[in-house]
Order: sequence, then structure tokens, then C-alpha cells
Amino acid sequence: MLKGWRHACVEEICEVVSVGIVIKPSQYYVANGEGVRAFRSANIGENKIIDRGWVYLSKAGHEANKKSALREGDVLVVRSGAPGTACVVPQEFAGSNCIDVVFARPDCEHVLPEYLASYTNSDVGKRHIAGNQGGLALKHFNVGAFKRLEVLLPPLPEQHKIAEILRTWDVTLEKLTALRAAKERRLDGLAATLIYHEQAEYAHLREFLSEVSARNRDQQIARVLSVTNSAGFVLAEDQFAHRVASADLSNYKIVRRGQYAYNPSRINVGSIARLDAWDDGVLSPMYVVFEVLDGLDSDFFGHWLRSAEARQRIALTAQGSVRETVSFGDLGSILVPVPAIERQRSISRALNTARQEMVLIDAQIEALTRQKRGLMEKLLTGRLRVPQAEAAS
Repeated sequence: MLKGWRHACVEEICEVVSVGIVIKPSQYYVANGEGVRAFRSANIGENKIIDRGWVYLSKAGHEANKKSALREGDVLVVRSGAPGTACVVPQEFAGSNCIDVVFARPDCEHVLPEYLASYTNSDVGKRHIAGNQGGLALKHFNVGAFKRLEVLLPPLPEQHKIAEILRTWDVTLEKLTALRAAKERRLDGLAATLIYHEQAEYAHLREFLSEVSARNRDQQIARVLSVTNSAGFVLAEDQFAHRVASADLSNYKIVRRGQYAYNPSRINVGSIARLDAWDDGVLSPMYVVFEVLDGLDSDFFGHWLRSAEARQRIALTAQGSVRETVSFGDLGSILVPVPAIERQRSISRALNTARQEMVLIDAQIEALTRQKRGLMEKLLTGRLRVPQAEAAS
């Protein structure tokens, strides 16, 4: 054991460890902005508040659940979805309530709120939480498991310094995230201007798309892919946390670089993408695979797919079907603006340049996040020590 460091369970170093409202919280809801704000999982990020999507409780409902009224410095921990994600309640959110999240009130003679939140968010804390999840379809972390989380505690001055160092990294990441959001808004505006604000003729997509139904009959392709609304094509094993290699893939559809694919029941939420990261892969037979024909630039089509108008048209098409799915025929019935091909390519070049700026920022965020997690692991386990003179200051 490191000199001056000790192990303690969360229950031993907190005055309160409990859970927010879990029984019919909606019975207390009032209109947005009225009553008392209530935290849910969606409002909790790693060491940050996600300031949107709030619900509000009536004053009577808040009073009936005053045991989960929050104070400045309380630590909030997500139970479901992304279990173990933690943040500290800042002064401006004191007096809020919380719904179906764990909250802890640290005893500041033993642990700083910022240190406890960082420890919970660290790989050390995540490993503990992963071993204590219950449920099947939805991962769920209970209050008892958090009480048992064993925390490695340095002296308070060192906790202060560690929290300060990690906060510096968080601020940098927050600035990069804000910059990316600003560039994305700019790209959306630029795309709307270039794609729609000119006298382009509209045509049905069926004139420019051709369905591809090649099957993996000889099972030569073992790379199983999936399409998400956030990351496009991903390895199925990364999305579902298990391999599909042992399954019979002979009926799976082949998708090749440059082709598009979508899940008919999820295209209305944006699960459609072009394969760019691999030469080929296979998809579940439920997917639709197609290629873009001459007359419609593939990049231009991709930018159109991301536009608000395209998303609205696809969503309306899905709502018009019995099961809210979009067949290839349904997709083909959608109208798309079709400028001259050279104009399409010019628009694509401009939008590709803007999107590449976002890709570079994403790479920075990913690299910094990875470096921060490595630093957290070292600082929170004592493998990297804060100089004692600095810690004591």
C-alpha cells in the first residue's frame, strides 16, 4: 500500500448513498421550466452535466420525494444504459431532484466529490461496475453495487491535485467538443445552401439507385458488419459484444466498398451508410444493399442523406408503411434534387472539405480521451504520483 493511501468502500466515505425516484416518476411531471428540475441518466456525462432534455417535478412531487433532493457536491451515477457514468452536482443545480440514478453525498473529510466521480468514471471503477450489472436487454447498476465499490484514497491534498489535473483535460475536451458542434452546424447550413438553394430539378431516387443482392454462398467473407445511425458501418462484434463468425453466413448479403446499405426498420433513425472503411463485408439478410448509378454523385447523395429534408422524407415514408419500414421500392419513390453532375461534384468537394475538418477534430478528441484515461488509471492507482510539494500547497 502506498504511504498515506488507503482503501475504503463508497458506503464508508459517504454520508448518503441512495437512488432517485423509481416508482412512477411521471406522475409528478409538470410542463418544461415549471416546478423542480430532475436529473435522469440522459443528463449525466463523464464529469459533466448534459444540459438538455430535462423533466420537471411539481413542487408537491418534489416535496414527496425530498430524500432525493440534491445538494452541491453530490455525485450522480447512471444506473441504466451507460452504467457507472458519473458527475458532480455543481452549485447552480443544487436543489434539483433525480430519477432512477444513484446519488452519493461524499464525506469531504475522506473524499472529494470530484475525486470520487473521476474514480467511478475510471477504468478501475468501470471494471467493478461491469462485474455488478444485472438485467439482460438493459444493463442495470444498482445502489448496493455502488456502495461496495472500493476506492483507493490518497490524502486530501493529493486528491485535490489529481482532480485539478483531470479537470484541465476535461476543459480541453469540452472545448474541442464545442468546436466540433459549431463546425457541424456550419456544415449543415452550408449543405442546405448548396444542395437546395438553387434551381435544380428533382427526380425519383429509383432512377439512380440499383439494388445489390449478392449472397455469401461460399462463405469466403467472414467480416460481419452492421450499420448504426451514429458511426455508420461497424463490426457486428463491436456493436453486439459477441462474434458471429461461428454462424452460417451463406445467406448473408455481401456489401463492397462504395456501396450503401440500410436496415429497413431503422433507416428512419438514420441507420444508412456507405462502406468506406473496408473492401467488403457481409450483412444480415434483413439489410438492403444498393449502389449509386451514373447521374448521381455518390458523395453528393451521402451529403443529401444527412440533410434535414432527406431525414424528414425518409421518416414520412416509414410512417406511411404498415410496420414503419422503408423498402428499396419506398426509398426509390423519394424525390431528390439533381443538379448537373459537375455541379454535384463541386458541391461534394466543398462539403467533403468541411466534413474532413470534423473528422480531424474527432481524431483529436479520441486521442485525448484515450490519453486521459491512461493518465487517470495511473493517477488513481498511485502509479504516477503528484509531487508532494504541489499536493500540499
